Amino acid sequence: MARDMKFETARWSIFLVLILTYILVYFHRMAPAVVSEYLMADFQATGARLGSLSAIYFMVYAVMQLPSGVLADTLGTRTSIVGGNLAAGLGSIVFALAGSFEMACVGRFLVGLGVSVVFVSIMKNNAVWFPARVFGLMSGVTLLIGNLGSVTAAGPLSMALTFLEWRTIFIGIGIFSLVLSVIGFLIVRNKPEDMGFVSPNPVVPSVTGQVDTRSWWQNLIQVLSVGRIWPCFWVQLGVTGSIYAFMGLWGVPYLRDVHGLSRPEAANYMTTMLVAFALGALFFGWFSDRIGKRKSVLIGGLIAYIFCWIVLIYANWTPGLAGMMLFGCLGFAGASFVITFASAKEVIHPEFSGIAVSISNAGCFVGATVIQPLFGWLADRTWDGTIDNGVRVYSNIDYRSGLLMMLAFLVFGLLSSFWVQETNCRNIAFNKSGEDDKNICN
Repeated sequence: MARDMKFETARWSIFLVLILTYILVYFHRMAPAVVSEYLMADFQATGARLGSLSAIYFMVYAVMQLPSGVLADTLGTRTSIVGGNLAAGLGSIVFALAGSFEMACVGRFLVGLGVSVVFVSIMKNNAVWFPARVFGLMSGVTLLIGNLGSVTAAGPLSMALTFLEWRTIFIGIGIFSLVLSVIGFLIVRNKPEDMGFVSPNPVVPSVTGQVDTRSWWQNLIQVLSVGRIWPCFWVQLGVTGSIYAFMGLWGVPYLRDVHGLSRPEAANYMTTMLVAFALGALFFGWFSDRIGKRKSVLIGGLIAYIFCWIVLIYANWTPGLAGMMLFGCLGFAGASFVITFASAKEVIHPEFSGIAVSISNAGCFVGATVIQPLFGWLADRTWDGTIDNGVRVYSNIDYRSGLLMMLAFLVFGLLSSFWVQETNCRNIAFNKSGEDDKNICN
């Protein structure tokens, strides 16, 4: 009993450090939407340049997903979290102190580099410290709690901006990341065996031996050759890339310019969407585990999300209760993408789970990297030249082009979901006898 308590204390302490780090990941991801007017004014940024500044985070994040998976599977979670917090902390401080657009880009680059390793490390940690049967649920819990960072980057950040400079806030966030780096070094361990505990997910010995004889790059090539992983990547590129582009940058300016809301009022709509997004991630992870299905739940959630998006673009909705309900439905249904993480993990050998999840996760950041500046470029094309306090003001027509472009990406993501393989919530890299599936790379 005492040993069980030590095990529970250890794994939840590690999870706490990781989830606090993940909250900061979401803060950095969504904060540009609320501070967009300050960034435009301070750096004389056009819509395209603003989109590029925000997208640097996503670009680095996308490029780092495969290396992040390799790091998680080789050096382990501890090294990734310590190094990631260190880079993100320094990047946040550089971003806050930037005197030019170029230096601000350097800061965002370092932030993106640092936070890029966090999510895959948490998924790897969940895979080795918790039973496989609750991986979908733990994915939902992780996104639920992590989204608290998104919430703080909306309403609370907007409120803080009434008495603090945006630069001061980012300096404080950077210092907190550096503190978490030290705590992670002291507390986080890669797997239960490192602390003398028994793994909750024993691996078949013959399979373990096969994995251990290969180098990391051979494992990487093998995982990349598994065709059934890639639909998860394309779903995230189209769906999650659009979600992050809207919530993380263009949502607040759209509500401000088109619907006449103040920054705090617009931030409240983003808060509603983000809270619903967090609850949706928990629900879809739990529901998928509960009924033992992945693909059908994913497709149903994406259809509902696209319907909400069509309402956003074409319906004659107005700010108020109806608007809040619409944004809540957008966040909740959009969170159905969380199922792709479990799907990717379940079509590959457990030892490769970090790389598999990173491939899926890379899709949303490739999508956001393309969509954020493309949205700004489309808005700039039809912009009529209106400027308010150094900030470009776009019309409904300007935003309509970007929203339709996002809708096209969403439809692409939905179509890709039909190629996601149904795993029935179990790892299909093994045959019924429990031996390694020789067709794992097919």
